[in-house]
Amino acid sequence: MSDRVNVLLLCRNSIIREGLSRILAEREFNIVQSSSSSQGLTASIDCDADRSPELVLIDNGAEECDADHIVELQARFPHSNLVMLSDRFDFQIMLKAFRLGMRAYIVKEISCDRLVGTLRLVAMGERVLPSQLADELQSRPAFENAPEMEQSVDAACLSEREREILRWLIMGCPNKVISRRMEISEATVKVHVKAVLRKLGVKNRTQAAIWAANHGMRGRCYDIEPASIDSMPHPAQLPAPAPVAIHV
Repeated sequence: MSDRVNVLLLCRNSIIREGLSRILAEREFNIVQSSSSSQGLTASIDCDADRSPELVLIDNGAEECDADHIVELQARFPHSNLVMLSDRFDFQIMLKAFRLGMRAYIVKEISCDRLVGTLRLVAMGERVLPSQLADELQSRPAFENAPEMEQSVDAACLSEREREILRWLIMGCPNKVISRRMEISEATVKVHVKAVLRKLGVKNRTQAAIWAANHGMRGRCYDIEPASIDSMPHPAQLPAPAPVAIHV
């Protein structure tokens, strides 16, 4: 992506806010405005589709996801992608965030480069799951009865190709990565994804991934390190991340 990505940054901690601003500014992001809260944003930030920032990055600190706050931000920035940056991984808060329309949930235990890569994926329209989700799903009790739960998978009447697609969705892979790995077109991937969502009776890829994981299905794995953003696998597939270092 050659153009600078416009970012609106909300973070209560002034030191972290300044550090994030510097990190992103050094990597071709344009910080439209940073503030400790949405109330501190200037009226001129309320933008239309042509001028709206691509990303609204929300650092929720140790607080829970506040529904009213997110709804307010969505109303003010309907054309922007909302991203939550959290101190720790919390499965329930993550689910709540995605249900409220967040495009990504990022835990701060991530390197600067992977943070930047994740934000670029979101700016391109992808929905990004945290890497910690894979460990959480595999530790859930549903996996203890995987053979029995496969009967429910069979009842969904998924084709072999659709099951393969679903295994990639569990790992949070975008359509571009799935198309390369399966050697089919991106348009074909989209068709299969829509069919999977319809057959499972879910609204989005995140719900499909959680449904599949809870019914005993496991995702595809791969370990090829990306050479560029265009070939970058979903952050959930990257090795265990190092803590982000924020210098001020």
